[in-house]
Amino acid sequence: MYRYILIGFAIYFAYRFIFNLVIPLYRTTKQVKKQFDSVRQEQANAQGFGQTPPKQEERVKKPKVDKDDYIEFEEL
Repeated sequence: MYRYILIGFAIYFAYRFIFNLVIPLYRTTKQVKKQFDSVRQEQANAQGFGQTPPKQEERVKKPKVDKDDYIEFEEL
């Protein structure tokens, strides 16, 4: 008799554990992964991946810096 009661409690607690912790945790991780993939895709689109690279003339050229523009550091 006590054996059936213990088995019943075990089944009840296993049921509660699975449906109150495991399944919501699985759904949450699935949703978060989907959101991360969405954000990663948006960033890739914003940065222009998948597009042809600009030609050399279209790239922004950095101005050359002369040594005279810098002040030397003196230690005290």
